[in-house]
Amino acid sequence: QVRLVESGGGSVQAGGSLRLSCVTSGDTDSRRAYHMGWFRQAAGTEREGVAAISSAGLGTLVADSVKGRFTISRDFFKRTLYLDMNILKPEDTAMYFCAADFDYFGLGDKYNLWGQGTQVTVSA
Repeated sequence: QVRLVESGGGSVQAGGSLRLSCVTSGDTDSRRAYHMGWFRQAAGTEREGVAAISSAGLGTLVADSVKGRFTISRDFFKRTLYLDMNILKPEDTAMYFCAADFDYFGLGDKYNLWGQGTQVTVSA
């Protein structure tokens, strides 16, 4: 069974930075790589796609709300997905989730596998 485990969340002041990580473990198909994405959900809101990266790592998508501040990347050998978040704002406060899918690549809520999330809190 494939698992996605996020880490790196925490509390930071506005203007600060954090790096989120998402490790893929379990019985994955070594012949294929997942498209992967980062999502976030603030209290009382719908889940929002933040960034996505293609299975080969050659294509990325970033939501307008975080463009120029957040960067998605992946390390295939470490089976780890990253989200570097800079110039954080209070409105970035949310639970952040990583997601994976063999077929879907995008910022929509269509990924097949999801992690449990890591909380990011940005204070003014």
